Amino acid sequence: MIARTRESIETFKNKVKGHIIRPGDSDYDDLRKIWNAMIDRQPAMIVQCVEPKDVLHTISYARSNGLEISVRGGGHNIAGSALCDGGVMIDFSQMKKVRVDERKKRAFVEPGASLADFDENTQAYGLTTPTGINSTTGIAGLTLGGGFGWLTRKMGMTVDNLISANMVTAEEREIRVSEDENSDLFWAIRGGGGNFGVVTQFEFALHAMTPEVLAGLLVFPLEQAKQVFRRYRQLIETAPEELNVWAVLRKAPPLPFLPQEVHGKGVMVLPVFYLGDPIEGEKLINIMRGFGDPYGEHIGVMPFVNWQKAFDPLLTAGARNYWKSHNFTELKDGAIDKIVEFAGSLPSPQCEIFMGLIAGAANRVPSNAMAYAHRDARFVLNVHGRWDQAADDTACIEWARAFFEAAAPYASAGAYVNFMTGDESARVASAYGANYRRLQEIKRKYDPDNMFRNNQNIRA
Repeated sequence: MIARTRESIETFKNKVKGHIIRPGDSDYDDLRKIWNAMIDRQPAMIVQCVEPKDVLHTISYARSNGLEISVRGGGHNIAGSALCDGGVMIDFSQMKKVRVDERKKRAFVEPGASLADFDENTQAYGLTTPTGINSTTGIAGLTLGGGFGWLTRKMGMTVDNLISANMVTAEEREIRVSEDENSDLFWAIRGGGGNFGVVTQFEFALHAMTPEVLAGLLVFPLEQAKQVFRRYRQLIETAPEELNVWAVLRKAPPLPFLPQEVHGKGVMVLPVFYLGDPIEGEKLINIMRGFGDPYGEHIGVMPFVNWQKAFDPLLTAGARNYWKSHNFTELKDGAIDKIVEFAGSLPSPQCEIFMGLIAGAANRVPSNAMAYAHRDARFVLNVHGRWDQAADDTACIEWARAFFEAAAPYASAGAYVNFMTGDESARVASAYGANYRRLQEIKRKYDPDNMFRNNQNIRA
């Protein structure tokens, strides 16, 4: 443990180039708002960092004053780990730069960047790396927990494409981590969350990609969901990795391509994505049209940056959210039955169950290659409870938990830490499986006092 004389706030202010916001300041309440409205905490101080040195000084100040630390990248984490009560929140909203080296196919990304920031900059060069599906998500939290989306089948997890990171450690050192430098720490941050330090820059490998993709939605009646699921399961066994198809069960939003009488009805939506020749993609989509009798569809060639924003209207900030998640190595009939059963009793029009397909490149990485261990998982299921009023908390949370328990017999081991809520600390060890013990050793080495504990915490 580093002994520190108590540092005054005046001394701290003179060191930091960014802004310091405290309770009572006009922008305090706006800055402490995060995506999940269920989380309402009040830091004693918010430090809007503008450079890595600000992070170092903030960690030093927090340590010397015995204050808890939380870190906000995009503020999108379901558990609300960006916020702490009575401590110091490191806020990266002023550090959002994305620099692309076109020749080397590398992107250098500050931790406040969103997926929209990343896509806008990389797609300008016809380049990309696999990230998530909601453009307002922060790149930092997504990466540190694993990261998957439409490109994962072909290009792997987000962490599979991380080349290096610049970090500030609990010992107040600025270091670079990669396969060649501080390799143990590099191993740990690829899936281990924010347990080991604060990342101030990510370096990603980029892949060539045409700016336009074939993508869209096929919408089937919920009554046909079991049939559609089983045909979907058969198709993806042989489908090329250029094709990604998820499954979403919910009440139909008022999409303009759906008849008005369908709005509010139970539906199974297949979001389809094809990375390649649209003519080849259309052949596969035409097969899916025959899975049932669709209510409607909206599919076409569009810019990838637009597709990345397609679900943003359904995932805006300010609603109350509670998630439960399972990994699956296979999609058994029993799992399908439970998904459809619980999709028939949604407690809110905004609640949904989605199944993300990640089978492909991610499965070809050894489970011990980095902290993210779930290399046998071919699907990730998220039970997404979402509603507006606190009066509905009990009904929506109990529905999510009941489905989680009902689906458990068909799920595989582990958990995706980015989808774990704040009440799931008991799952942390199982989330990492055989990698957990090594993570504990690295935690003892780099953060023995557990300064970085506002996360799915790995305890040394």
